Amino acid sequence: MNIALIQAPMQWEDIAVNFSFFEREILSLKVGTDLVILPEMFLSGFTMQPKQVAISMDHDYIVCLKRIAHDRDLAIVGSLVIEEEGRFYNRLLFIEPTGKVHKYNKCHLFSLAGEEKVYTKGDQRIIIEYKGWRICPLICYDLRFPVFARNKGEVYDLLIYVASWPDQRIYAWDSLLKARAIENMSYTIGVNRSGTDENDNEYSGHTQVIDYLGKSNVEPLLGQMISYVTLDLVKQQKARLRFNFLGDADDFKLI
Repeated sequence: MNIALIQAPMQWEDIAVNFSFFEREILSLKVGTDLVILPEMFLSGFTMQPKQVAISMDHDYIVCLKRIAHDRDLAIVGSLVIEEEGRFYNRLLFIEPTGKVHKYNKCHLFSLAGEEKVYTKGDQRIIIEYKGWRICPLICYDLRFPVFARNKGEVYDLLIYVASWPDQRIYAWDSLLKARAIENMSYTIGVNRSGTDENDNEYSGHTQVIDYLGKSNVEPLLGQMISYVTLDLVKQQKARLRFNFLGDADDFKLI
């Protein structure tokens, strides 16, 4: 699968400017791209003022993203602030070329910033089947909780994290992405933002791709850029059959 990673700064809480930027970036992608991944809250930056930036699921921006996905024959994934029935969600959307939209509401809300006070938490992860791949998309702080991402039961092939992960904790981002890839024998992609936000948090990015054995396919990236990677499902399947680490893992249930 051919994947594009867009690492970029966001204009603080200016959803019109941010949408125009990411629309241009997606339209500029190489022909043959199957999937493009955007950062967490790509329309606003990581804000605790959802009323300022929230949109509905039938908003024109989402309609436009669906049209782009169809016209360019690619899937688009990223999180944004959604309002639904008076509640706000940090919601990841996975928009297929067919127009089908999968949604994941962030389950681990970032209490250090008070995210749980203004957003409603999700209650389950999802696995998406797309072009022969099983994909588990998660959001930022979810990365710190390995049991939630554990590759048991409905096994996935690709683990994706979209994030707004600042530089003061970037070593943890690098380390945990590699850990999630190794322990789940899964390609793991982390797409982070760059730039500086309204709270003076700095983001160098460190968007990266790690394979099922913990090797870097894309080294941590710095600054604003688009990067491309091609992942090989057959190679991953052969490695899983050869080593069978997943088969030896402990059984457990999330309560």
